[in-house]
Amino acid sequence: MRLPYAKGHGTGNDFVILDADVPLTPELVAALCDRHFGIGADGVLRVLPNTSPGAAWFMDYWNSDGSLSEMCGNGVRVFARHLVESGRVAEDAPIPIATRAGLRTALPEGPGFRVDMGAPVLLGTSWAQIGDAKFNGVGVSMGNPHLVCPVPAVEPLHLWESPAFDTDFYPEGVNVEFYTELEPDHLRMRVYERGSGETLSCGTGTCAVAVAYLHAGGRTTGTVTVDVPGGRLVVTVDDQTCWLAGPAVILAHGFVDTDALRYSA
Repeated sequence: MRLPYAKGHGTGNDFVILDADVPLTPELVAALCDRHFGIGADGVLRVLPNTSPGAAWFMDYWNSDGSLSEMCGNGVRVFARHLVESGRVAEDAPIPIATRAGLRTALPEGPGFRVDMGAPVLLGTSWAQIGDAKFNGVGVSMGNPHLVCPVPAVEPLHLWESPAFDTDFYPEGVNVEFYTELEPDHLRMRVYERGSGETLSCGTGTCAVAVAYLHAGGRTTGTVTVDVPGGRLVVTVDDQTCWLAGPAVILAHGFVDTDALRYSA
């Protein structure tokens, strides 16, 4: 089967975008995301009609290992860009998008979008461990679970495999973020995403880092600039919600021969 697709990214967090309502399986998703034998991506965004009030389109998001995910902040921006470029929505109006974590609204802003990510929820304290080094952190829910750990420097961390974490605190797994302060309200972070490994960027993770950083300083609102390996994002936390601003790019369109992919149908 020749499957049409688009390829896009937000600060290096990249996605295969599918318009066709094809049956997806974990095996097919993992094969599409394989960087050597597939197209290569951190995840798959499938465009589906939404049947509930509030949004015309549903973002069906899958991690690169074939697992489902509740939300993806960079994915929402790329999804919105694809809706605009495919003529489904106006390019100068708010774009409501349904996700497994609820409704998210993308507002066009510069070369990208500013997305209402919903109200963050602080989950309490927990820990992550890399080798013999243990890091204390703060749990934050952005519709999906995060553990945010401040560190002196993010560059030396070995993130080629998942950090250990408290499975009683996070029974369904967790995205683990590490950040350091460059200057007031300007951070650098790295992330190991549940189901995808280390990525160049994580939108919900960036929001979680900003929320945890503000919380550590005794603040509940503020604007924080976050440098990720793939670029720069800006998070604004107000009294009601959390906003994520950053670029969104569609790189290519094409067809993939699913019969040539390495997976078991």
